Amino acid sequence: MSRIGNRILTIPNGVTVTNNGNIVTVKGPKGELSTEINENITIDVTDNEVTVKRSSDAYKKFHGTANANIKNMIIGVTDGYEKRLEIVGVGYRFAVQGNKITVNAGYSHPVYVDVPEGLTVEVPSNTEMVIKGIDKCLVGEFAAQIRKIRQPEPYKGKGIRYKDEYIRRKEGKKAA
Repeated sequence: MSRIGNRILTIPNGVTVTNNGNIVTVKGPKGELSTEINENITIDVTDNEVTVKRSSDAYKKFHGTANANIKNMIIGVTDGYEKRLEIVGVGYRFAVQGNKITVNAGYSHPVYVDVPEGLTVEVPSNTEMVIKGIDKCLVGEFAAQIRKIRQPEPYKGKGIRYKDEYIRRKEGKKAA
């Protein structure tokens, strides 16, 4: 039995959820999101509640995923999502110029990255970046793409990391 799939989702005020065949659309104050679900999963929208049901036990894996995706869309159009990144290292910095991000991360050249449509990027300081958007997958994927430019290393701790990420440090040669 899928416990997450059986969860009843409440729709907040100002948000509408519509089901057209196997495409679920969520509209809210911050925007509109839609996703395609498996045809063996049924979505019932009544009053201000959403219930997700499956046709048989063979579709358990889609049941919980569909419920979680709808919940993430509801949260996205009401509150939105954000990821915070920080860069550690001498001379390492972020800069935003219009729709491009410039990352200086210890390479012989700066790395330029285009911001995807639907996301906003803020740089409160040279070493911090805030990625905001309504789509949880898009925000997380873009943050991972930026982190991948220079992943944090365990000896000196230099690199790009999430704000709340803990990097295990190693001793190095002097430990031997």
